[in-house]
Amino acid sequence: MKKIVFLTGAGISAESGIRTFRDAGGLWEEYSIEDVCSVEGWHRNPKLVNAFYQERRRQLVGAKPNEAHRRVAQLEQDFQVVVVTQNVDDLHERAGSSTIIHLHGDLLTMCSSFNKEDLAQHVHLSLDNVEVPADARAADGSLLRPYIVWFGENVPKLEDAIDEIQSADIVVIIGTSLNVYPAAGLINYARPDAQLFLIDPNPVKLPRNLTVSVIQQTASQGMQTLCEHLSSLKL
Repeated sequence: MKKIVFLTGAGISAESGIRTFRDAGGLWEEYSIEDVCSVEGWHRNPKLVNAFYQERRRQLVGAKPNEAHRRVAQLEQDFQVVVVTQNVDDLHERAGSSTIIHLHGDLLTMCSSFNKEDLAQHVHLSLDNVEVPADARAADGSLLRPYIVWFGENVPKLEDAIDEIQSADIVVIIGTSLNVYPAAGLINYARPDAQLFLIDPNPVKLPRNLTVSVIQQTASQGMQTLCEHLSSLKL
């Protein structure tokens, strides 16, 4: 059975109503990265950071997986599928994908602000209750913070993602500008004989040393095109 690794970004969730950060009208036009997506911003104003992610969680409640998410999950019937996502939403999970690596964290998990990787301190939220008071604390007494990898922080699951891509027969990039490192460098770990695809309606600057089949369509349209191509590769 051939192995497909999907590297997904904000573009795959845009059709579900999850606002992107970098595109026109994106969230970075309203907020400063330094204020809401850095440890320094958290220390300066944790209430602002908490309110920003509270808004993101409320948005997630009303969102549903779209056709792209569903098609990724359905490919598990014929391929070994791993999703490596830069997204912090749970739409891949709700669509039915079973193996997902969240590189940048998870909106529905809160963690200790002393040590965000201490699993014993994690608090998992449900879509039925996404509200977190600004003064809520972890069991170790620290303020609860979103379990999000902020700019300047290590990406703890990066090595797991590299391992998956190195063993993939097919790597598919969906809805990411390949501007955010280290995630943007993951494509360079693909095997020389792996087939590489990129699905994005916008032009994306690709590494010159790689041969990538570009499907310049939205995530849902592009996944339909990809699935038609992959139908001849089922094992």
